Amino acid sequence: MSDDALRRFFIETWGCQMNELDTQRMAGQLMQQGMLPTREPAEADLILLNSCSVREKAEQKVYSRLGSYRRFKQTRPGMMIGLCGCVAQEAGERALSRVQDLDFVLGPARVGELLDIVDQRRAGERVVATGFPEDRDYDIDSISRDGEYKGMVTIIEGCDKKCTFCIVPMTRGPERSRSMSDILGEVRHLLDYGFVEIELLGQTVNHWCEPDGSADFADLLDAVARLDGVERLRFVTSYPRDFTPRMVEQFARHSNICPYLHLPVQSGSDDVLKRMARGYTVAEYHELVSLLRQARPGIALSTDLIVGFPGETERDFQATLELAREIRFASVYAFKYSPRPGTAAPKLPDQVDPEVADRRLQAVFELQSEIQRDLNRQLVGEVFDVLVTGWGRRPGMVTGRTPCHRVVHLPLESTAERLPLGQLVPARVEHAYPHSLIANPV
Repeated sequence: MSDDALRRFFIETWGCQMNELDTQRMAGQLMQQGMLPTREPAEADLILLNSCSVREKAEQKVYSRLGSYRRFKQTRPGMMIGLCGCVAQEAGERALSRVQDLDFVLGPARVGELLDIVDQRRAGERVVATGFPEDRDYDIDSISRDGEYKGMVTIIEGCDKKCTFCIVPMTRGPERSRSMSDILGEVRHLLDYGFVEIELLGQTVNHWCEPDGSADFADLLDAVARLDGVERLRFVTSYPRDFTPRMVEQFARHSNICPYLHLPVQSGSDDVLKRMARGYTVAEYHELVSLLRQARPGIALSTDLIVGFPGETERDFQATLELAREIRFASVYAFKYSPRPGTAAPKLPDQVDPEVADRRLQAVFELQSEIQRDLNRQLVGEVFDVLVTGWGRRPGMVTGRTPCHRVVHLPLESTAERLPLGQLVPARVEHAYPHSLIANPV
């Protein structure tokens, strides 16, 4: 970038942890060139929207935000707006045609090229950089690790699954695993930087394997967990049918692997799972949960649920509620089915009426709230090592996470100097709510 380069940038991020890490990668590149972040888009010389296209409403929100940011160009000549992330990959040239003031489009596999794209735009070219090149820039030293408690490491990109509802294989590309040596090198880098919690990332994180086939995810978990300084190890998102007994064993072998797992089931009906092309049955999912709870008693499980999938009958939906009652998830991310372009599900017969889907979604939320309230009440009196993650919404409080990933609010009498971000603090749970806990340091 030239000497008269842009000075301030603003990035708005939607979606998963992969998008969060992509944002850190883009911010790091810009900061290395002397640009400073701002929290006010009106002050920015460069606005980047790092988008998610998993659901239709998320995509609509991106275009709405693009429309609102265009007005800043009237008062800031030379200002740029870039569309990044999964919507960028899916839309490509169409995004430039749809939004005339959009300067460039940058797909998730090309975020390492951000500076070159900005320079091309400064030279007068509106750029579309999408696709999945074999050679990709991934400089761990240029990542702006804006969290002071969790270091995220991508271990596998893309997805080769063919779930009929999912657009990820089209927006993130085919599966591509990084080598174990590169992953361990980045983890050591984060430990040297002071992180105590490591989170391994991938669309199908437990499908990771050494590119030459000599190791699988169980081997990687074992290697990372053994590194000095890894106080907490998490990974997301796991695919149920890719779990092996060797992977489950790691929960029993390493206490620093957190007793928490996000394990998307999507539906409690075998008929729906078959139409989704998930590749497992409800009984197989139950068996995996049983093995996990044997390996790590008390493990907290979260999941994704889709209601209103094409062909979902009332009986199918009641099976989903029954699954939730039986598993008793610590948290649930539930969504109404959203048709995505290029996927197979919109072509399936028996599309569910939106009002029926809304009712079913509300029923999931009501049931899960009861389950979470009950599970959290059982934690009152327990002492956890809480990892402080930030200030609470109320003055005099900080927020943290238990090893089982529950949100904890800690009331304080002093400042954050006493409980800095990233510190592990023993705390006893005093009160429980459906979505959080109140605890006091001990």
